[in-house]
Amino acid sequence: MKVFQAINAVQQELLKGIGKTQKNAQQHYNFRGIDDVYNALAPALAKHGLVILPEVIERSVIERSTRNGGALFYVTLKVNYHFASAEDGSQFTVAAYGEAMDSGDKATNKAMSAAYKYACFQTFCIPTESVDADSETHEVTAADISEQIESCASRDEAAALWKTIPKKEQPKYLDTFKAKVASFEEAA
Repeated sequence: MKVFQAINAVQQELLKGIGKTQKNAQQHYNFRGIDDVYNALAPALAKHGLVILPEVIERSVIERSTRNGGALFYVTLKVNYHFASAEDGSQFTVAAYGEAMDSGDKATNKAMSAAYKYACFQTFCIPTESVDADSETHEVTAADISEQIESCASRDEAAALWKTIPKKEQPKYLDTFKAKVASFEEAA
């Protein structure tokens, strides 16, 4: 199984890590972009005969509204990345999730990039300086969070969603949340 030898050889090439050379203009933090990852990986993959083939397993998209009333598309993907040895065809598959938001037609592309980056960082154990963040952030409206609460199909789903809302924001949605939980109790 040459695939594991190739993965290890690429891993050795990336021991110095991939630096955060990009700057987020809105929140002023550094990040490593997909181009940084491709540029660091491509020579090592070619040198050691390792190919990475993506296969999207699941895709979901939710349309949300921006604060200014525009459309915002939130995409979540589950992707299997097949790492294959060009020498003997042996393979190893890594599953990764990617999620992204975009106001145009790039949310799926961004989600693919995120899934690829993290599949590679974890497979090759690429050293990092800290947790990577997205290069662009979006704010969703209160209506979107209220709609998410309303769309919960079970009490457990509503409780899980509630935990994701920042504590300082929870009072805004408390009435909606209580009404939704009460609806499950009435149905039971």
